[in-house]
Amino acid sequence: MTRICFHLQVRPELIDEYIEIHRSVWPQMLRAIEDSGRSNYSLFLRDDGLLVGYYETDDDAESARRLAEDSRTKEWEEQAQRFFVALEGGRADQGAPVLREVFNLEEQIASLDAR
Repeated sequence: MTRICFHLQVRPELIDEYIEIHRSVWPQMLRAIEDSGRSNYSLFLRDDGLLVGYYETDDDAESARRLAEDSRTKEWEEQAQRFFVALEGGRADQGAPVLREVFNLEEQIASLDAR
């Protein structure tokens, strides 16, 4: 399982609306994310609009391809574009910069236990 963390910037004037639409994401969008192979998906939002997302997947490129080709995601992603700074013409689920993981507790504990 690969852990993916990404970041985007939500437009400050749209933060409240962004939070509101995520209180009840469309069921078909939830299923599309699940069917793409992504799990343990969370979004975290700082007051200034910095959005950090996290999910786990066996194959990130494959899950991205599945989401891009899934007709259930098209309308949601088209509507979501307006919330983000510097995402002209791109999909949030495809264009977000990925953060490099530099520490994972479970992996380090496992290496201790393996000694």
